[in-house]
Amino acid sequence: MPSTALKTALINAEKKYIASNPKSQTRYHEASRVMPGGNTRTVIFYSPFPVTFEKGEGAYLWDLDGHHYTDYLGEYSAGLYGHSHPAIRKAVVDSLDYGTVLGGPNLHETELAREICKRFPSCDLIRFCNSGTEANLLALCAARAITGRSHVLGFEGGYHGGVLKMFPNEALNVPIPMVLGQYNDIETTRELVKTHAGDLAAIIVEPMMGSGGAIPGDSAFLSYLRETADEHGIILIFDEVMTSRLSPGGLQSRLGIQPDLTSFGKYLGGGFSFGAFGGKAEIMSRFDPSKSNSYAHAGTFNNNIMSMTAGLAGLREAATTDALTQLNQTGDWLREEMNAAAKALSVAVQVTGVGSIMTMHFQTNPIHRPADITSAPEKHALIHLEMMSRGIYFARRGYMALSLALTDEDHQRMLSAFKDFLSDNQDALH
Repeated sequence: MPSTALKTALINAEKKYIASNPKSQTRYHEASRVMPGGNTRTVIFYSPFPVTFEKGEGAYLWDLDGHHYTDYLGEYSAGLYGHSHPAIRKAVVDSLDYGTVLGGPNLHETELAREICKRFPSCDLIRFCNSGTEANLLALCAARAITGRSHVLGFEGGYHGGVLKMFPNEALNVPIPMVLGQYNDIETTRELVKTHAGDLAAIIVEPMMGSGGAIPGDSAFLSYLRETADEHGIILIFDEVMTSRLSPGGLQSRLGIQPDLTSFGKYLGGGFSFGAFGGKAEIMSRFDPSKSNSYAHAGTFNNNIMSMTAGLAGLREAATTDALTQLNQTGDWLREEMNAAAKALSVAVQVTGVGSIMTMHFQTNPIHRPADITSAPEKHALIHLEMMSRGIYFARRGYMALSLALTDEDHQRMLSAFKDFLSDNQDALH
């Protein structure tokens, strides 16, 4: 149960928040008349109500009540380029002169496919879709069709899309039979594979759990998955929808482990809706419509001009090898500084993650899998509201994804606000 000090601090923070955001509160009530909960994307709701944003520019956001925030959410890793990156904006605006929905192949999709395959050597061929969710669904369906097997091995607490959440008895999941293992646990996974190998079409795993708490995958664990997939004829899928930004070739490159298929999404559309899956030629060639008995892959907007153009401009002109390397080094530095600040004040906070993606947890004991995380919703609510009052925006659950638009001055300001919060709330956080 939350302490009296925590309850009091949260009540005061919510009162201050409500008083500071009357226009967003009004907008929330208006939205609730036409959308359940005033919302059409569950993750962006938080109590007592979310602010409504009016504008984004570079690394900054402005809400209806005129508050200015430095954006550390980074659109849950999709906002790698910040808001309205000039090179992406120019490419998109220029492309409008040539139409937007052409109903056939266009000049941009081949170039984007070539760029992604060049960056991710495990991808001989690639197909585009409209979200990371779609990408994972298509990869899993392909694995089931190719192997003739029914089940998928995932890891409890993992997230692979809106209808692919790795939780027991999840109401809205697609009806694919799932076997759930424990992340970073080789022994329990080995037992599950021994029991279910004959039914397993695929193993799907994030090389770092994103939504599950920014939990890095152990190299030994991920290598074991590669080996056991080979041994039993199982297709190994790396969900790199979030983690592909953590090095120029994704986490698979950083770890030196090649999956059979990789799913992509988020920033690779340059700020527009995007998904993709790619991998070995013998798997992906099943989608070649020029061949008999190929798998049909539909999607009206799979190769839409906006995503193809913006994605290509982003990769070529912003997310260069040097830029991504520097960004992820900065993320590692920032995480270390935040952890050092918490330790100096003896506050039970740790920040986990890899490179430019991280999550704050209110505990000091190690985190190897989601089951290790101590639930602390009141503390997460408190830091979220208090950091917003200091002009820093991130997810309610403490998730952050850095953008290329953030500056050293932004990071120093964020660290200062974080230290102030810890100092002002030591009693509430015990």
